[in-house]
Amino acid sequence: MKKLLSLLLALVMLLSFAACANDDTPPADGDDQQQEEQNGSEAGTMNKLADIKAAGELVVGTSADYPPYEFHTEIDGKDTIVGFDIAIAQAFADELGVELKLVDMAFESLLISLQNGDFDLVMAGLTPDEERAKTVDFTDVFFHNKQIVIIRAEDADKYVTTEDMAGTTLGVQAGTIQETIAADLTDENKVVKLKKFPELIMELKTGKIDGVCTNTMVASAYVSAHPDLLCQDIGIVWDNTGFAGAIQKGDNGEFMAFLNETIAKLQEDGSIDRFVAEAQQLANASSEDADSEAA
Repeated sequence: MKKLLSLLLALVMLLSFAACANDDTPPADGDDQQQEEQNGSEAGTMNKLADIKAAGELVVGTSADYPPYEFHTEIDGKDTIVGFDIAIAQAFADELGVELKLVDMAFESLLISLQNGDFDLVMAGLTPDEERAKTVDFTDVFFHNKQIVIIRAEDADKYVTTEDMAGTTLGVQAGTIQETIAADLTDENKVVKLKKFPELIMELKTGKIDGVCTNTMVASAYVSAHPDLLCQDIGIVWDNTGFAGAIQKGDNGEFMAFLNETIAKLQEDGSIDRFVAEAQQLANASSEDADSEAA
């Protein structure tokens, strides 16, 4: 009897070992779902270019109050967003054979919305810097500019150098690199941050602020529309004067390669210079039309 019991016990143990060795139990639903999400995320990043082509549209986020980069004007009786950033974005879409869809919002919200996947690309007079690069990836720089201050023409002899700006009240568009530039020029608590650039111009014209920090391209468009204002080069030294597009962090495979290759092509054949000239001319014309209507 003892021998029989021993044999039965050995048989049970043998079967247990065999079951463990051949355990094909599928993972729990949560583990399976997590794996699918991970694979889907990786595939989404790797196939961004294919996704855009499949959707038939390139969705671009912008803040269209920054001529000549991007701004609203009337074309054939219809309000239209134009500018050389937009012309470059259109070139991307044309190269892909898809439609260009623009999403216009406050500048300070663009990169957050990009991270949330609201659009594929940001084109908005955007300067790459280390802080922004923590959350998004930048294309190659496609245009360079100079940082200046817009002041009232009557103050031309008052504000000539960076030292003259000490203690002044300076306006900037919220979320731009000009926040840092203005803080370096004056006291940080004297920097006025507004969402829309035209609001800054009105604050300057009414004497509520002493100047607006921006770049030469944007300043030229607004000053041409307001003879009582002046672009003043006070000698601001700023290394990060280039402009680029931005895409989601990690989205740097085929999509990034495509964008940079297209930028190189547009630079080589002179298209970007042409886009800039056309946008500047259109911005000046729009400003003159606005002045005529106001008069």
